Order: sequence, then C-alpha cells, then structure tokens
Amino acid sequence: MVHQQRSQDRLSPSSDTEDMAGMSRLLAPRLAYFAGVARTEHVTRAAQEMDVPQSTLSRAMVRLEQDLGVDLFARHGRTVSLTPAGRTFLTSVERALAEIERAADEVRADADPATGKVAFGFLHTMGAETVPGLLHAFRADHPRVRFSLVQNYGEAMIERLRAGELDLCLTSPVPDAPDLVARRLDEQKLRLVVPVDHRLAARRRIRLAEAADEVFVTLEPGYGLRRITDDLCQEAGFRPRIAFEGEEAETLRGLVAAGLGVALLPPPAFPRPGVVELTVTAPRAAREIGVAWLDGHPDTPPVAAFKKFLLSRRGNLLPT
Repeated sequence: MVHQQRSQDRLSPSSDTEDMAGMSRLLAPRLAYFAGVARTEHVTRAAQEMDVPQSTLSRAMVRLEQDLGVDLFARHGRTVSLTPAGRTFLTSVERALAEIERAADEVRADADPATGKVAFGFLHTMGAETVPGLLHAFRADHPRVRFSLVQNYGEAMIERLRAGELDLCLTSPVPDAPDLVARRLDEQKLRLVVPVDHRLAARRRIRLAEAADEVFVTLEPGYGLRRITDDLCQEAGFRPRIAFEGEEAETLRGLVAAGLGVALLPPPAFPRPGVVELTVTAPRAAREIGVAWLDGHPDTPPVAAFKKFLLSRRGNLLPT
C-alpha cells in the first residue's frame, strides 16, 4: 500500500502542470512494452518479440505499476495475466498506440518525395488564374504531390506560417521580419477602376491625384492591398474618402460597377462588365509579389521541390 499512496500523492489534484507533464514523459515509453506483455501474457516471450532485455521489460512494468499506483498484472511464475485494472488500461493504451501509428504514417506520407503534401497559402487575387497555372506547371514533373491550399490576406497567412500551418505563401507586400525568409518574385501593376459611366471612363491614363475627390472602395485594414492604396494616395497628396471596405477584390469591382466608388486593384482574371480600368501614371502604382517561409524551418522533399519551382519563376510568376 505504500507505493500506492505515494503514487496517489503524485497524481493528486494539487500536482501542478509540470508534474503531470513529467508523468506523461515517464509513462509514454512504457506503453508499448505494456501492450506487448499484455498480448503475450509472458514477459520472456514479449521481450523476445520486442527485442529488448527481459530485465528491462520487467523493470518497466514494475515502474509503470508504481507510477499508476495500481497492479496491472497478476504474476503466475513465468506467465502473467491482466487484472481488471490492466484490462481497462490496455483498451486505452491500444487506442493511443494506434493513433500514434496513424499519425506516424500520416507524417511519413506527407514527407514522401513523390506523394507528399505542401501546405500553400496565397492571396485571394491570385486564386483564379495565377495559382492554378503554377500548380499545373509544377505537377508536370511532380504529378502525385498533394497540396493543402489556403486563400487569405497577407497578415493572416504570415500568422499561419509562424504557427506551422503553412509551408509557403505567396503574399504582398513582401514581408520583412527576422523570423521569415522572403523572396521577391514578380510585380503586378495596379489600375484605377471606375464605373463605365464615370467622368473619367473615357480616359486611358490618369494621375492618381486626379481622383482625390472621388469616393473609394477598398479592402479592409490589415490587407496588403489596403496599405498600398493608402500609401499611394498619400504619395499623390490626398487621403482617400472610403465608402465601403471589403475582403475580396472582385467584390470591390462589383461595387465599382454599381457606381459606389472607385478602387485601386490588380488586373482581373477575366474582364468585368460595367467598369473601366485606367493605367495610373503617377505615382508608380504596383505591388510586389513574393514567396515567404519560416526561417530555420526544415523542408520536406515536396516542399523543397515546390519552393525551388517558385523561385525559378522569378520575373515570370504572373500570367501575361
């Protein structure tokens, strides 16, 4: 009973988080040993099957029982049998070991050079044409590589990079942070989009200062294109009057077509009726597109291959 009381003290509600984490680290290596002994009901046979010394296995089982504070086995000479507590424990142990094996299979599959997975993030504006074209070209040489695709705005993708949820992302502006590696890949011209019946619609080119009195529709704060819009308007000598803020460029085009404002946007994947797109001559209206990843984060073979492919597209990333 002494060893049971000590174990109960260690597992009491007053134990802190570090004590529980330490207990988990002690229990984990012994679970497979326990399952092997429970399956064979014979320590010597289990040791032979698992290729570990019998003494190591015996000590591990004794320590496991001490840590739990219960008897898992009834000893009968060279054989053992599970106690009721042991049978209950075995059910959960087998489930846990199966889940660990499933997870191990999954991460091995994701890292496979031929069939592995890449978690890839990109801007909404690149989803209709740019990214499908990139994936099509990449899979010509890597036909079985799988992708987990995430569309979002730049800051949200950077957060997911840092959280380990993304391997790579295409974003704008190109981030500059000590924990990230970023490479400029291309540049995309921005246009002033106006309704087809707008006073400026007959023009082909415009200085942004000429739109100082217009009402703008923009993306929400936090989006890279919103920061670029604000900066370009400031450079042109005015602060834009904003009527609507959205989350997606094509929605903004729809608002412009409805006569609700003008917008600075990248070229559309397909022509949109109801709007006219004007070249901005001053200030220079463009956004840089780059690829970013977490510094020091090891790449699996499929991620390394796709990263190399993206870098090879420098200056030729966007459809012409």
